Amino acid sequence: MKKQTKKSDKKIALIAGALDLPFLTRDALRRAGWDVYVVGLKPFYDARLQPDIAVRPGGGWPAVRQFRRRGIKKLTFVGALGHPNLSDIRPDLWSIGLLFSILKHQRGYDSMAVALNKALEKRGFEIVAAQDVAPELAFQHAGIQTKTKPTARDTRDIERAIDVSHTIGAADIGASVVVDKQVIAVEAAEGTAKMLERVVEMRKNHRRPSGVFAKMTKPGQDLRIDIPAIGVDTVNAVAAAKLRGIVVNTKTCFVVNRDAVIKRANELKIFIIAVDE
Repeated sequence: MKKQTKKSDKKIALIAGALDLPFLTRDALRRAGWDVYVVGLKPFYDARLQPDIAVRPGGGWPAVRQFRRRGIKKLTFVGALGHPNLSDIRPDLWSIGLLFSILKHQRGYDSMAVALNKALEKRGFEIVAAQDVAPELAFQHAGIQTKTKPTARDTRDIERAIDVSHTIGAADIGASVVVDKQVIAVEAAEGTAKMLERVVEMRKNHRRPSGVFAKMTKPGQDLRIDIPAIGVDTVNAVAAAKLRGIVVNTKTCFVVNRDAVIKRANELKIFIIAVDE
């Protein structure tokens, strides 16, 4: 009986959105010994992922039925989601019940992920953070991750960026900030990529790289669904913005293709530092 329970505990369903993160997460979970059942969310998932099942928004029952048949109780969510066409949303009865439960539990603007988790947990599922069960997806140890190291000036910008990140995170304004002696950009509803585009445009005549980009976890952020992430595109954007480096949290920020991120940062002489704060 103990052997059966142990085997069941290593089953997990990966609910996959867009981009590369579902591929990396699936492979990392399997390397960590997990039996991964992949669910593609239409129309967002990449067809190359070849999920075990694909479901539309509001049509979760076929996947849930498979979870129950296979003894899967752990779920993890990764990948970007866009806005589905309203004509594609034809909720089944199970999903309608889930939606009512989400609306009942939702309190405030930033609690949708928390409400979704609670609703799924009431239905017998455990929502887990992918970076907890596959630690290779995040920096596990604090410190400089690259050949390029921050200067004393950079260190002051890093400290300021961390402080500002905590402030805007607590106010649920955003997760990212750019500091070059002073705060020059804060992430708003447009997201991190658009914020960095603004900084690139703002600093197109900037001569020497200076300043830092920080993407930090918000206080109280539910990291089982709402997961900050950086990738090679982030490094390229930081270099284009003529910034010196990147600051992230240890263990709670996805690093999409970590080896490629570090390699690109080294090529562009961008430092990456992970902090426990």
